[in-house]
Amino acid sequence: MANPIKIIYEDNHLLVVNKPAGILVQGDKTGDIPLVDIAKDYVKRKYNKPGAVFLGVVHRLDRPVSGLVIFARTSKALERMNAQLKNKEIKKTYWAIVNHQPPVEEDRLTHWLIKDTQKNITKAYDREKKGSLKAILDYKLLGRIGHEYILQVNPLTGRPHQIRVQLAKMGCSIVGDLKYGHDKANRDASIMLHARSLSFVHPVRKEKMRFDAAPPEMQKWKPFKGF
Repeated sequence: MANPIKIIYEDNHLLVVNKPAGILVQGDKTGDIPLVDIAKDYVKRKYNKPGAVFLGVVHRLDRPVSGLVIFARTSKALERMNAQLKNKEIKKTYWAIVNHQPPVEEDRLTHWLIKDTQKNITKAYDREKKGSLKAILDYKLLGRIGHEYILQVNPLTGRPHQIRVQLAKMGCSIVGDLKYGHDKANRDASIMLHARSLSFVHPVRKEKMRFDAAPPEMQKWKPFKGF
């Protein structure tokens, strides 16, 4: 199996990778090879491991999104990382390139989200509705190039499609994201959303860890790499 992922960090407990856009983190009905299987194959080959390789998925990114993903290499590490995720102790920073200038340069967005699982799309509401989940994120405008703007986004909750739908609700659809209001797809079907950095406490050594991943090498990202 070809290995299209870039390893950012690995030890006996964790594997942190920079996921390319277009790859699923976990398998679905498409039958496409997911990131977790590619990562298991990498571990199996590198360490010449017999039998099945354990690799726990700590969190996911949507298929068209690129950036950092954490896997746990032991059940103990997975349990402890899941606890950090539940307690909002894993801090995530994203970069998003959007099609309009936000109304203010820096703000906190709060919405209530309802996901339509049949259509795989989430709707955002300004007020709580029956069955909705509260979603909160902070954003900051980093700069502008031409008619596009780059935002730094820090989600404080982890809801399906949260960043995509909350930015779109603000009037700032992510470039390439046809599902949430952008009018033109990217050639590779990616969207301009990248999981830029992660920080957390190591599940065994208890050290503070931080990782950064450069955005993809595609042409649309290049003007924004200096931010």
